[in-house]
Amino acid sequence: MRTSRRGNTPGRRRTRPAVAGALAACLCAVLAGRAMADKASPALDKYHERVDKSLDRALAWLAKEQKPNGSWSKNEHSRNATGITSLCLMALLAKGHTPGVGPYGKVLNKGIDFIVKTQQSNGMLVSGSSGHGPMYSHCISSLMLSEVSGMVDPDRQARIDKALSKAMKTILAAQQIHKDERSTGGWRYQGDSRDSDISCTSWAIMALRSARNNGAAIPAEAIARGIGYVMKCQVRRDGGFAYQPGGGSGWGRTGTALLCLELCGRHRDRSALMAGEWILKNLPTHYGRGSHFSYAMYYCSQGMFQLGDDYWDRWASQMYEVMLKAQQKDGNWRSSGENVGEDGNYYSTAMAVLAMSVSYRQLPIYQR
Repeated sequence: MRTSRRGNTPGRRRTRPAVAGALAACLCAVLAGRAMADKASPALDKYHERVDKSLDRALAWLAKEQKPNGSWSKNEHSRNATGITSLCLMALLAKGHTPGVGPYGKVLNKGIDFIVKTQQSNGMLVSGSSGHGPMYSHCISSLMLSEVSGMVDPDRQARIDKALSKAMKTILAAQQIHKDERSTGGWRYQGDSRDSDISCTSWAIMALRSARNNGAAIPAEAIARGIGYVMKCQVRRDGGFAYQPGGGSGWGRTGTALLCLELCGRHRDRSALMAGEWILKNLPTHYGRGSHFSYAMYYCSQGMFQLGDDYWDRWASQMYEVMLKAQQKDGNWRSSGENVGEDGNYYSTAMAVLAMSVSYRQLPIYQR
Protein backbone atom coordinates (compact mmCIF):
# COMPACT_ATOMS: atom_id res chain seq x y z
CA MET A 1 0.00 0.00 0.00
CA ARG A 2 2.45 2.63 -1.27
CA THR A 3 1.73 6.19 -0.24
CA SER A 4 3.46 8.52 -2.66
CA ARG A 5 2.35 12.14 -2.46
CA ARG A 6 1.21 13.76 -5.69
CA GLY A 7 -0.03 17.16 -6.72
CA ASN A 8 0.04 19.10 -3.47
CA THR A 9 1.69 22.32 -2.31
CA PRO A 10 4.94 22.88 -4.28
CA GLY A 11 8.09 22.48 -2.26
CA ARG A 12 6.50 20.53 0.57
CA ARG A 13 6.69 16.92 -0.65
CA ARG A 14 10.36 16.08 -1.08
CA THR A 15 12.63 13.37 0.19
CA ARG A 16 16.20 14.09 1.19
CA PRO A 17 16.66 17.53 -0.41
CA ALA A 18 19.98 19.32 -0.09
CA VAL A 19 20.19 21.25 3.16
CA ALA A 20 20.08 24.67 1.53
CA GLY A 21 17.19 23.65 -0.69
CA ALA A 22 15.30 22.13 2.21
CA LEU A 23 15.66 25.24 4.34
CA ALA A 24 14.55 27.40 1.46
CA ALA A 25 11.53 25.17 0.82
CA CYS A 26 10.59 25.28 4.49
CA LEU A 27 10.90 29.07 4.62
CA CYS A 28 8.89 29.49 1.43
CA ALA A 29 6.12 27.26 2.75
CA VAL A 30 5.82 29.22 5.98
CA LEU A 31 5.95 32.58 4.24
CA ALA A 32 3.40 31.44 1.67
CA GLY A 33 1.11 30.39 4.50
CA ARG A 34 1.46 33.76 6.15
CA ALA A 35 0.78 35.57 2.90
CA MET A 36 -2.42 33.72 2.11
CA ALA A 37 -3.96 33.41 5.59
CA ASP A 38 -7.29 35.23 5.33
CA LYS A 39 -5.73 38.08 3.36
CA ALA A 40 -8.47 37.97 0.74
CA SER A 41 -11.21 38.68 3.27
CA PRO A 42 -11.72 42.26 4.51
CA ALA A 43 -13.53 40.83 7.54
CA LEU A 44 -10.62 38.59 8.53
CA ASP A 45 -7.50 40.44 7.39
CA LYS A 46 -7.45 42.40 10.66
CA TYR A 47 -6.73 39.14 12.52
CA HIS A 48 -3.80 38.19 10.30
CA GLU A 49 -0.92 39.46 12.42
CA ARG A 50 -2.49 38.54 15.75
CA VAL A 51 -3.25 34.98 14.66
CA ASP A 52 0.22 34.54 13.19
CA LYS A 53 1.91 35.60 16.43
CA SER A 54 -0.50 33.51 18.49
CA LEU A 55 0.28 30.38 16.51
CA ASP A 56 4.03 30.93 16.75
CA ARG A 57 3.76 31.23 20.53
CA ALA A 58 1.67 28.06 20.72
CA LEU A 59 4.10 26.03 18.61
CA ALA A 60 7.06 27.23 20.66
CA TRP A 61 5.25 26.01 23.79
CA LEU A 62 4.46 22.65 22.22
CA ALA A 63 8.05 22.14 21.07
CA LYS A 64 9.32 22.91 24.57
CA GLU A 65 6.90 20.38 26.07
CA GLN A 66 7.88 17.42 23.85
CA LYS A 67 9.18 14.49 25.88
CA PRO A 68 12.62 12.91 25.25
CA ASN A 69 10.98 9.91 23.56
CA GLY A 70 9.24 12.18 21.05
CA SER A 71 5.76 12.07 22.57
CA TRP A 72 3.50 14.64 24.14
CA SER A 73 2.20 12.72 27.12
CA LYS A 74 2.69 12.69 30.86
CA ASN A 75 2.49 8.92 30.54
CA GLU A 76 3.74 7.36 27.30
CA HIS A 77 1.69 4.24 28.05
CA SER A 78 -1.63 6.07 28.31
CA ARG A 79 -4.41 5.44 25.83
CA ASN A 80 -4.04 9.00 24.54
CA ALA A 81 -0.29 9.10 23.90
CA THR A 82 -0.26 8.39 20.17
CA GLY A 83 -3.40 10.37 19.36
CA ILE A 84 -2.32 13.52 21.19
CA THR A 85 1.24 13.26 19.89
CA SER A 86 -0.09 13.01 16.33
CA LEU A 87 -2.30 16.06 16.84
CA CYS A 88 0.70 18.04 18.11
CA LEU A 89 2.70 17.00 15.06
CA MET A 90 -0.12 18.02 12.71
CA ALA A 91 -0.27 21.37 14.49
CA LEU A 92 3.38 21.96 13.56
CA LEU A 93 2.75 20.82 9.99
CA ALA A 94 -0.29 23.09 9.73
CA LYS A 95 1.90 26.18 10.13
CA GLY A 96 4.21 25.05 7.32
CA HIS A 97 6.99 23.41 9.32
CA THR A 98 8.75 20.43 7.76
CA PRO A 99 10.37 17.29 9.25
CA GLY A 100 14.14 17.38 9.35
CA VAL A 101 14.60 21.07 8.54
CA GLY A 102 13.90 24.43 10.08
CA PRO A 103 13.34 25.25 13.76
CA TYR A 104 11.08 22.25 14.42
CA GLY A 105 12.63 19.71 12.07
CA LYS A 106 14.05 17.54 14.86
CA VAL A 107 10.88 17.87 16.92
CA LEU A 108 8.81 16.53 14.02
CA ASN A 109 11.21 13.67 13.29
CA LYS A 110 11.27 12.58 16.94
CA GLY A 111 7.49 12.60 17.10
CA ILE A 112 7.10 10.65 13.87
CA ASP A 113 9.58 8.05 15.08
CA PHE A 114 7.67 7.67 18.35
CA ILE A 115 4.41 6.99 16.49
CA VAL A 116 5.95 4.44 14.13
CA LYS A 117 7.60 2.58 17.02
CA THR A 118 4.29 2.17 18.83
CA GLN A 119 2.74 -0.02 16.13
CA GLN A 120 1.47 -3.32 17.49
CA SER A 121 1.47 -6.68 15.72
CA ASN A 122 -2.20 -6.17 14.79
CA GLY A 123 -1.37 -2.92 13.02
CA MET A 124 -2.67 -0.62 15.77
CA LEU A 125 -0.70 2.59 16.39
CA VAL A 126 -1.13 2.65 20.15
CA SER A 127 1.27 2.90 23.07
CA GLY A 128 0.67 0.67 26.08
CA SER A 129 -2.82 0.62 27.55
CA SER A 130 -5.54 1.47 25.08
CA GLY A 131 -8.11 2.34 27.74
CA HIS A 132 -11.66 2.26 26.43
CA GLY A 133 -10.51 1.53 22.88
CA PRO A 134 -7.55 2.05 20.55
CA MET A 135 -9.28 2.97 17.27
CA TYR A 136 -9.59 6.67 18.06
CA SER A 137 -5.88 7.29 18.56
CA HIS A 138 -5.03 4.80 15.85
CA CYS A 139 -7.03 6.67 13.21
CA ILE A 140 -5.57 10.05 14.20
CA SER A 141 -2.04 8.64 14.04
CA SER A 142 -2.74 6.99 10.69
CA LEU A 143 -3.93 10.35 9.34
CA MET A 144 -0.79 12.09 10.61
CA LEU A 145 1.56 9.53 9.03
CA SER A 146 -0.30 9.81 5.74
CA GLU A 147 -0.08 13.60 5.80
CA VAL A 148 3.65 13.58 6.53
CA SER A 149 4.39 10.93 3.92
CA GLY A 150 6.69 12.30 1.24
CA MET A 151 8.12 15.02 3.48
CA VAL A 152 10.79 12.90 5.18
CA ASP A 153 14.14 11.29 4.37
CA PRO A 154 14.15 7.93 2.51
CA ASP A 155 14.86 5.74 5.57
CA ARG A 156 12.09 7.32 7.59
CA GLN A 157 9.78 7.16 4.56
CA ALA A 158 10.33 3.41 4.27
CA ARG A 159 9.30 2.95 7.90
CA ILE A 160 6.24 5.14 7.41
CA ASP A 161 5.19 3.19 4.31
CA LYS A 162 5.42 -0.10 6.19
CA ALA A 163 3.48 1.24 9.18
CA LEU A 164 0.80 2.88 7.03
CA SER A 165 0.15 -0.26 5.04
CA LYS A 166 -0.64 -2.18 8.23
CA ALA A 167 -2.53 0.73 9.77
CA MET A 168 -4.88 1.18 6.82
CA LYS A 169 -5.63 -2.53 6.62
CA THR A 170 -6.60 -2.40 10.29
CA ILE A 171 -9.01 0.49 9.66
CA LEU A 172 -10.57 -1.22 6.66
CA ALA A 173 -10.97 -4.49 8.54
CA ALA A 174 -12.68 -2.75 11.48
CA GLN A 175 -15.31 -1.28 9.17
CA GLN A 176 -16.33 -4.73 8.01
CA ILE A 177 -17.31 -5.79 11.53
CA HIS A 178 -20.46 -3.63 11.53
CA LYS A 179 -23.32 -5.56 9.98
CA ASP A 180 -26.56 -4.09 11.32
CA GLU A 181 -28.25 -1.28 9.42
CA ARG A 182 -27.85 1.25 12.23
CA SER A 183 -24.06 0.92 12.46
CA THR A 184 -22.85 -0.34 9.09
CA GLY A 185 -20.20 1.76 7.39
CA GLY A 186 -18.88 3.33 10.57
CA TRP A 187 -16.24 2.77 13.24
CA ARG A 188 -16.13 2.66 17.03
CA TYR A 189 -13.46 2.63 19.74
CA GLN A 190 -12.58 -1.05 19.47
CA GLY A 191 -11.46 -2.76 16.28
CA ASP A 192 -14.15 -5.39 16.83
CA SER A 193 -16.92 -3.08 18.07
CA ARG A 194 -20.39 -3.85 16.75
CA ASP A 195 -21.71 -0.29 16.91
CA SER A 196 -20.42 3.00 15.45
CA ASP A 197 -20.23 6.69 16.27
CA ILE A 198 -19.66 9.80 14.17
CA SER A 199 -16.52 10.88 16.03
CA CYS A 200 -14.42 7.76 15.53
CA THR A 201 -15.89 7.37 12.04
CA SER A 202 -14.73 10.84 11.02
CA TRP A 203 -11.11 10.20 11.96
CA ALA A 204 -11.20 6.90 10.07
CA ILE A 205 -12.63 8.61 6.98
CA MET A 206 -9.97 11.32 7.12
CA ALA A 207 -7.19 8.74 7.39
CA LEU A 208 -8.53 6.71 4.46
CA ARG A 209 -9.14 9.80 2.36
CA SER A 210 -5.63 11.12 2.97
CA ALA A 211 -4.07 7.76 2.07
CA ARG A 212 -6.17 7.52 -1.07
CA ASN A 213 -5.06 11.03 -2.05
CA ASN A 214 -1.48 9.76 -1.73
CA GLY A 215 -2.13 6.97 -4.21
CA ALA A 216 -2.72 4.16 -1.72
CA ALA A 217 -5.08 1.34 -2.74
CA ILE A 218 -7.97 2.47 -0.56
CA PRO A 219 -11.33 1.31 -1.98
CA ALA A 220 -13.59 4.24 -2.81
CA GLU A 221 -16.45 2.12 -1.51
CA ALA A 222 -14.98 2.14 2.02
CA ILE A 223 -15.07 5.94 2.09
CA ALA A 224 -18.54 6.01 0.54
CA ARG A 225 -19.82 3.61 3.18
CA GLY A 226 -18.30 5.82 5.88
CA ILE A 227 -20.14 8.84 4.49
CA GLY A 228 -23.28 6.71 4.40
CA TYR A 229 -22.97 6.20 8.14
CA VAL A 230 -22.40 9.93 8.71
CA MET A 231 -25.64 10.67 6.88
CA LYS A 232 -27.51 8.31 9.19
CA CYS A 233 -26.58 10.69 12.01
CA GLN A 234 -28.24 13.71 10.38
CA VAL A 235 -31.03 15.31 12.43
CA ARG A 236 -33.40 16.33 9.67
CA ARG A 237 -35.57 18.64 11.76
CA ASP A 238 -32.73 21.14 12.27
CA GLY A 239 -29.93 20.17 9.85
CA GLY A 240 -27.40 19.28 12.53
CA PHE A 241 -25.81 15.90 13.20
CA ALA A 242 -25.89 13.53 16.16
CA TYR A 243 -23.25 11.34 17.79
CA GLN A 244 -25.18 8.24 16.71
CA PRO A 245 -28.33 7.77 14.61
CA GLY A 246 -31.42 8.91 16.47
CA GLY A 247 -29.63 11.35 18.76
CA GLY A 248 -29.76 15.12 18.96
CA SER A 249 -27.69 17.69 17.11
CA GLY A 250 -24.40 18.76 18.62
CA TRP A 251 -21.81 21.38 17.83
CA GLY A 252 -18.76 19.13 17.36
CA ARG A 253 -20.81 16.40 15.70
CA THR A 254 -22.18 18.81 13.11
CA GLY A 255 -18.72 20.17 12.33
CA THR A 256 -17.46 16.62 12.02
CA ALA A 257 -20.13 15.68 9.51
CA LEU A 258 -19.66 18.90 7.54
CA LEU A 259 -15.93 18.29 7.06
CA CYS A 260 -16.48 14.67 6.01
CA LEU A 261 -19.09 15.71 3.44
CA GLU A 262 -16.95 18.54 2.10
CA LEU A 263 -13.83 16.43 1.64
CA CYS A 264 -15.54 13.38 0.23
CA GLY A 265 -17.31 14.67 -2.87
CA ARG A 266 -20.34 16.47 -1.42
CA HIS A 267 -19.12 20.06 -1.48
CA ARG A 268 -21.93 22.48 -0.70
CA ASP A 269 -24.67 19.93 -1.20
CA ARG A 270 -27.91 20.44 0.73
CA SER A 271 -26.79 18.52 3.80
CA ALA A 272 -23.46 20.36 3.98
CA LEU A 273 -25.13 23.76 3.69
CA MET A 274 -27.70 22.82 6.34
CA ALA A 275 -24.85 21.84 8.65
CA GLY A 276 -23.15 25.17 7.97
CA GLU A 277 -26.34 27.04 8.78
CA TRP A 278 -26.75 25.08 12.02
CA ILE A 279 -23.21 26.05 13.05
CA LEU A 280 -23.83 29.74 12.28
CA LYS A 281 -26.85 29.61 14.57
CA ASN A 282 -24.67 28.16 17.34
CA LEU A 283 -21.51 30.27 17.22
CA PRO A 284 -19.11 30.01 20.19
CA THR A 285 -19.54 32.76 22.76
CA HIS A 286 -16.68 31.92 25.13
CA TYR A 287 -13.83 29.47 25.55
CA GLY A 288 -14.91 26.12 26.91
CA ARG A 289 -18.56 26.53 25.96
CA GLY A 290 -20.32 23.19 25.79
CA SER A 291 -18.88 19.69 25.87
CA HIS A 292 -15.88 18.69 23.77
CA PHE A 293 -15.09 22.33 23.05
CA SER A 294 -11.62 21.87 21.50
CA TYR A 295 -12.87 19.06 19.30
CA ALA A 296 -15.80 21.18 18.15
CA MET A 297 -13.60 24.19 17.34
CA TYR A 298 -11.30 22.02 15.26
CA TYR A 299 -13.99 20.35 13.18
CA CYS A 300 -16.22 23.40 12.76
CA SER A 301 -13.24 25.49 11.63
CA GLN A 302 -12.11 22.90 9.12
CA GLY A 303 -15.63 22.36 7.79
CA MET A 304 -16.61 26.02 7.58
CA PHE A 305 -13.36 26.84 5.79
CA GLN A 306 -14.31 24.28 3.16
CA LEU A 307 -17.70 25.94 2.69
CA GLY A 308 -15.91 29.27 2.35
CA ASP A 309 -17.32 32.75 1.68
CA ASP A 310 -19.66 34.10 4.35
CA TYR A 311 -19.73 30.77 6.20
CA TRP A 312 -16.00 30.99 6.91
CA ASP A 313 -15.94 34.75 7.48
CA ARG A 314 -18.68 34.67 10.09
CA TRP A 315 -17.37 31.56 11.83
CA ALA A 316 -13.70 32.63 11.80
CA SER A 317 -14.38 36.13 13.11
CA GLN A 318 -16.05 34.71 16.20
CA MET A 319 -13.62 31.80 16.55
CA TYR A 320 -10.56 34.06 16.42
CA GLU A 321 -12.00 36.40 19.04
CA VAL A 322 -12.73 33.54 21.43
CA MET A 323 -9.42 31.74 20.93
CA LEU A 324 -7.14 34.77 21.02
CA LYS A 325 -8.62 35.92 24.33
CA ALA A 326 -8.24 32.47 25.88
CA GLN A 327 -4.57 31.83 25.05
CA GLN A 328 -2.33 31.74 28.11
CA LYS A 329 0.78 33.89 28.48
CA ASP A 330 3.08 30.93 27.90
CA GLY A 331 1.35 30.15 24.58
CA ASN A 332 -0.92 27.26 25.48
CA TRP A 333 -4.66 26.84 25.82
CA ARG A 334 -5.90 25.26 29.01
CA SER A 335 -7.85 22.05 28.87
CA SER A 336 -11.53 22.74 28.32
CA GLY A 337 -12.73 19.58 30.03
CA GLU A 338 -12.28 16.91 27.36
CA ASN A 339 -11.71 13.37 28.56
CA VAL A 340 -7.97 13.24 27.89
CA GLY A 341 -6.70 13.18 31.46
CA GLU A 342 -3.45 14.88 32.43
CA ASP A 343 -2.53 15.55 28.79
CA GLY A 344 -5.38 18.05 28.41
CA ASN A 345 -3.27 21.13 27.71
CA TYR A 346 -1.37 19.37 24.93
CA TYR A 347 -4.63 18.32 23.35
CA SER A 348 -6.40 21.67 23.67
CA THR A 349 -3.37 23.58 22.35
CA ALA A 350 -2.90 21.30 19.35
CA MET A 351 -6.59 21.51 18.48
CA ALA A 352 -6.54 25.30 18.87
CA VAL A 353 -3.64 25.57 16.44
CA LEU A 354 -5.36 23.27 13.95
CA ALA A 355 -8.55 25.33 14.17
CA MET A 356 -6.80 28.68 13.79
CA SER A 357 -4.33 27.67 11.07
CA VAL A 358 -6.76 26.13 8.58
CA SER A 359 -6.56 29.10 6.20
CA TYR A 360 -2.80 28.62 5.92
CA ARG A 361 -3.59 25.60 3.71
CA GLN A 362 -0.51 23.62 4.72
CA LEU A 363 -2.05 20.24 5.61
CA PRO A 364 -2.86 18.68 2.21
CA ILE A 365 -6.10 16.92 3.11
CA TYR A 366 -7.66 20.15 4.38
CA GLN A 367 -6.70 22.33 1.43
CA ARG A 368 -9.72 23.94 -0.17
